[in-house]
Amino acid sequence: MTSPATLDIPHADATVLDNAAWHSLAGPHASFAIGGDLVRRYPADVAPFVAVRTWDDPGVWDALRDLVGPGAEVGLSGYDGEIPAGWEHVGGGEGVQLVETPALQTRPDDEAIELDADDAADMIAIVERNQPGPFRPRTYELGRYIGIRRQGRLVAMAGERLHPTGWTEISAVAVDADHRRQGLASRLVLDVAFHIQQRGDRALLHAATGLCCTRRRRTSTRSRRTRSWASRCDAATVSRRCARRRDARRHERVVPRPAPGEFGSGHVDLCGVISAQHLCDASTGM
Repeated sequence: MTSPATLDIPHADATVLDNAAWHSLAGPHASFAIGGDLVRRYPADVAPFVAVRTWDDPGVWDALRDLVGPGAEVGLSGYDGEIPAGWEHVGGGEGVQLVETPALQTRPDDEAIELDADDAADMIAIVERNQPGPFRPRTYELGRYIGIRRQGRLVAMAGERLHPTGWTEISAVAVDADHRRQGLASRLVLDVAFHIQQRGDRALLHAATGLCCTRRRRTSTRSRRTRSWASRCDAATVSRRCARRRDARRHERVVPRPAPGEFGSGHVDLCGVISAQHLCDASTGM
């Protein structure tokens, strides 16, 4: 099991990473928050994530149902219990959370341009071509997004998404197929991470398990290898699952069954955090 201490994370509070979406919506992204003291979500055109402050409150599932309503598709993290009556399990997936280590050497990129509302259509288009993960029409409002254009076309992109206090998630890393293997993803990730650090924050990423590997970034001397990114898990709240599986974190999908008189259903991703004891190079799978 990996803890913030063993990862040597240079920040005072890594516990917010155990519930990154909630601490985003209750912190730097509070202006986007819809909901109350127990369950909150982003506007549908900003991000699909729903966050729960604590799963110990007996009213959490009712509050969740009231917030998302029938027909909604949302994402949650941190639940590791039984699915209550009135909800149906429909599937799942696996992923990892990666945090920067002192070995991460960030730098700005001269070719990268900042993207804004005028670039929204191109941002949606590159996401549709490459499918890096959820990206909505207003996702770019969550943080700084950058890209590289070639002959006017946006061919590479990366930016900031979740923002728990003291941390910023790097997300939407996408490169068109005919421009891959040129290091564009790495360049943009390092630029985004550079500006995150300039604000005094630390960088994190979320990735599907299949996108991660055991590669380590070589230093310029070639005589030693260092870890630029390291995986972590929440030792306090998900220790049972970490002990059972150490190579990924599990994402469960459940559907709230309609109550009498309701029509349709909502999809909810429940993500239990499990440590992945391997590394992911910034250029791998992005």
